[in-house]
Amino acid sequence: MRGRFVTTRTLPLLATVVVFVLIYAVCAVQYPAMLGLRVMGNLLTDNAFLGILAVGMTVVVVAGGIDLSVGAVMGLTTVALARLIEGAGLPPALAFALVLALGGLFGAGVGAAIHYLKAPAFIVTLTAMFLARGCALLISTDSIPIHNAAYDTLAATALALPGGGRLTLVAGIMLLTFLAGGILLHGTRFGARVFALGGNAHFAQLMGINTGRTTILVHAFCSLMAALAGIVFSLYTRSGYALTGTGVELDAIAAVVIGGTLLTGGVGGVAGSFIGVLIQGLILTWITFDGTLSSWWTKIAIGALLFLFIAVQRLILVASARYGRSGAGPAAPNTPNQATSAPASRPSSGAAAPSAS
Repeated sequence: MRGRFVTTRTLPLLATVVVFVLIYAVCAVQYPAMLGLRVMGNLLTDNAFLGILAVGMTVVVVAGGIDLSVGAVMGLTTVALARLIEGAGLPPALAFALVLALGGLFGAGVGAAIHYLKAPAFIVTLTAMFLARGCALLISTDSIPIHNAAYDTLAATALALPGGGRLTLVAGIMLLTFLAGGILLHGTRFGARVFALGGNAHFAQLMGINTGRTTILVHAFCSLMAALAGIVFSLYTRSGYALTGTGVELDAIAAVVIGGTLLTGGVGGVAGSFIGVLIQGLILTWITFDGTLSSWWTKIAIGALLFLFIAVQRLILVASARYGRSGAGPAAPNTPNQATSAPASRPSSGAAAPSAS
């Protein structure tokens, strides 16, 4: 039974669930109010933008890549929205459509540069980060408040929960995004191609997968999620600011890794990333309830967890290389075409997603 449910594929997610349950149990014992729906609703609302970013980042990391530009794209989206609505007088719905389209096109350009220039994803997305942040600062260096009746209505929309809790619109958008991301990654041929690309790019090509198109679509989706996160954050703050999202790409990567997605690609999922986001939010809430600790302790705790999960991932890779997984034998060697560097062997990912054929 143990061999059936606890494998190198499921172990990272199980570890994430155990950590979340332990942290939540300690918080609940120390502060019983954290069991209430009011706190849970606030937890979802406060971390909605990070959760949406984590969905896009999960797809990129599963594909064997990384994207450092998501925070800058998010900031560019907020300030562009504010300028379009306040300056140009566009209705929010049209402004939303424009920034989402531009976000997807921006990501497609990043993916094309990675594939056709054969450049490392780290360098290309770092360049894209500077480009997006610079464009945002050109629009405005100041925070731009958004005064719009429809915007105010959207920002205030919420579903009442028992105990005085509220499920806000931005929290609902995040939950729907995770649901859609899970279906996309685990229930479609595109998701199967993403897993195949992350498992071994060379073998994916031999399977007839267009790795270039997949890379472009992966980064287009990630930037689309960054633009959506920008919309959600602007609803949350009712303003736009060019420096919004500075450093948040690292929080998204941390949530993905803590959620059990292997940085080497080919293994992972959005369910773990969702729990990774909740863990980060829960730690910050715990520190806020305590009242005696600096919020910077959140970064220290997340750093410690990140180190722990990277160590777990390394042990999984070593075990997979030595014994194989589910009787499949050792994994195939990594190829030089991968978007990020990885050990010489990686777990096979064939059963982690639907068939790519």
